[in-house]
Amino acid sequence: MKKLHALIFDVDGTLADTERDGHRVAFNLAFTEHGLDWNWDEDLYGELLTVTGGKERIRYFAERHAPDFIARPDFPALVAALHATKTEHYVRLVDSGQIPLRPGIARLIDAARASSVRLAIATTTTPENVAALLRAAIAPDAMDWFEVIGAGDIVPAKKPAPDIYNWVLERLGLAPDQCLALEDSENGLAASLGAGIPTLITENTYTRGQNFSGALAVLPDLDKVTLSDIQQHLNKNLTS
Repeated sequence: MKKLHALIFDVDGTLADTERDGHRVAFNLAFTEHGLDWNWDEDLYGELLTVTGGKERIRYFAERHAPDFIARPDFPALVAALHATKTEHYVRLVDSGQIPLRPGIARLIDAARASSVRLAIATTTTPENVAALLRAAIAPDAMDWFEVIGAGDIVPAKKPAPDIYNWVLERLGLAPDQCLALEDSENGLAASLGAGIPTLITENTYTRGQNFSGALAVLPDLDKVTLSDIQQHLNKNLTS
């Protein structure tokens, strides 16, 4: 039996449904503040989620819908400014308590801490976004509960590249099969599996129906999932 040593959480869509009512809203507020007439509705944002990283998402949209914006000589600086403004709006939304954790997340984190299972995060979102969510949705000192937090531009290649997971594994000092990753998207799964980490998927509105081949299991949420269930999934994976 392989002992579970650490849970590694993705953030957006996994810890909380942050995308539709958090990041999307914050992007639109940032566009308005910078005098842009862009509006990312729910359907469009679902398409843009195939691109990981906020700044990368802005560039992707501009390349296809705003060629004049791209042509500006200060385009890279504008993207950075837009993203910084968006982060400020997102943090305010989260701090207001409007984005709760997904079902089962708080209970699973509490169980891990009680069982000395280490906690880590591997995400493409910014450290500020991570801190805001953990502080508002879990506890004021929740950042201290996670031994390693890999976030934002800390590695050059974002998901689906495995770089962020490899970075987290190196700092945990653990082998991939001593951990379990929790993800919600096809890109996230590709990243965790690319690092060799067994992965449990919890779908959400935007990721339902994506290709999750290779996941230990695909669940609607973690409401009834226990550490024992996760250990059973890991043991089944080792013998399959």
